[in-house]
Amino acid sequence: MAPTAPSGTRPTGEPALVTADLEVEDPRLLLRLTGPNGAHLRALEKELGISTGIRGNTILLRGAPQDVESAQRGLAEVLGMLERGKKLTERDVMRALKTLQTNPGVKLTDYMDEPILVAPRKTIVPKGLAQHHYVRAIHEHDVVFGVGPAGTGKTYLAMAMAVRALSENKVKRIILTRPAVEAGEKLGFLPGDLAEKVNPYLRPLYDALHDMMDLERAGMLMARGVVEVAPLAFMRGRTLNDSFVILDEAQNSTSEQMKMFLTRLGFGSKAVVTGDVTQTDLPTNRKSGLADAVTLLKDVDGIALCRFTDADVVRHPLVARIVRAYDVREEHRQAERQAAKDAKAAKAAAEAGELEEDDD
Repeated sequence: MAPTAPSGTRPTGEPALVTADLEVEDPRLLLRLTGPNGAHLRALEKELGISTGIRGNTILLRGAPQDVESAQRGLAEVLGMLERGKKLTERDVMRALKTLQTNPGVKLTDYMDEPILVAPRKTIVPKGLAQHHYVRAIHEHDVVFGVGPAGTGKTYLAMAMAVRALSENKVKRIILTRPAVEAGEKLGFLPGDLAEKVNPYLRPLYDALHDMMDLERAGMLMARGVVEVAPLAFMRGRTLNDSFVILDEAQNSTSEQMKMFLTRLGFGSKAVVTGDVTQTDLPTNRKSGLADAVTLLKDVDGIALCRFTDADVVRHPLVARIVRAYDVREEHRQAERQAAKDAKAAKAAAEAGELEEDDD
């Protein structure tokens, strides 16, 4: 049902309020749509600044026309997916509604009904428009860069695409790699040989892999070399044919290492490079290989660049706010550095002008 005619009056310059409703015949679907004790509706009120209520089996909405329309359309699309048996968490519902608010022309079914991988414990699907575009880019390109903050699903989705490609016999092996760079810690103090020292850095890749296939199968594939997890340095001198290769934490690679990695790609292979250029653990005098490659290769045919922001974080809601706080601080610091640089240049230009006057 479309929003009804304006209800009530508003001060001059402010839009009139409208009301709308959505009828849900099945009480069980109404509960899943509105959430425990109306949690989804309360979150919707906070997000859109509207008021909501329930009368019988009908959801009532009231607020500014655009906000009410976004809420009604979002609830209707989510209801349609619930009616088809799709399982959605509270976070899924709120993420879907937020996507529609920021992208009015999008249909949720365009990406939320498109499974990437049916794993033993879950079905993996894109959880937002940015993830959808990222998955499509991996489908269509041989080299994809996924750049953005932690928690946006860059590595996890790449892993899911790799497991899918292997199960469909599109590749013969999966290779997962990371630079072994100390994040404020000294690698040499860790016990064991080199393989044992770098293993903690590769642990997140193992965790993602085990989330997508049972431990026995993962162990068997790793024993046979079909799935390989190794430090980036171990890639040197190799040619990787018929492989799906994922370079994670690529911001900690140097430009030389990045070039080495990208030139390992052989026939029938794909490479996905993920990282966050704001989180490098390299020495301050070393430029990140990821930042360098993104600038250098962004217009090369066959390479796709997908950027994520704090709005795409799919972890705890606090993570997005934490990421944004750090980003804002970094933006302020960059502005201060640029202002200082401009002031220095202006002072130098002024002094040069004074010297010319003295010479005259």
